[in-house]
Amino acid sequence: MGSSESRFTLTFYADLECPFCKEYFPQLKRWVGNNADVALQWHHLPLAAHEPAALAEARLTECAAEAGGHAAFWQAVEWVYAHTRSDGQGLPDGLRYPESTPAIEQCLATERADTVIRAQAVEATKSGVTATPSLRLHDRQTGQAILLQGPIEGDALLSAMDMLATDDTADVPSTGTPADASEAPR
Repeated sequence: MGSSESRFTLTFYADLECPFCKEYFPQLKRWVGNNADVALQWHHLPLAAHEPAALAEARLTECAAEAGGHAAFWQAVEWVYAHTRSDGQGLPDGLRYPESTPAIEQCLATERADTVIRAQAVEATKSGVTATPSLRLHDRQTGQAILLQGPIEGDALLSAMDMLATDDTADVPSTGTPADASEAPR
């Protein structure tokens, strides 16, 4: 979400059943929309406590993306958050994604989406992400990144951007490199 030319990439590590993620996502989306120099990427981290609903919803969003691209992915995320009961309870019985297509249904019948979701969850764990929501802010110009856990207010995100953008990067705590593009966060 946002421009691929943005200086900053904000990776949102989230679980579609996480009630805190559900509450935070609209705020984060608005903030990114108001900050042209930031692009938002999604990174799945379905928590064991929220299974099997979290994985099923993650699969739906990945299949929507496979069938319709980034815009379809974000539309599916918004739909899931609008309808999930959260905290592992999942979507109401019998509720189906209204934008479902044969391509989405075909994808759901395979394990392609599972591969992407598992890879993202493994990368998140290796990067020190222990909870959802978490954010990794990466400055593409300086190469510096910082991991922020919990719902972070816009002013704190702006401060983190300023910190990463400083020329004196020796004092900036690096949290590793951003996810490999082959892992395809949205």
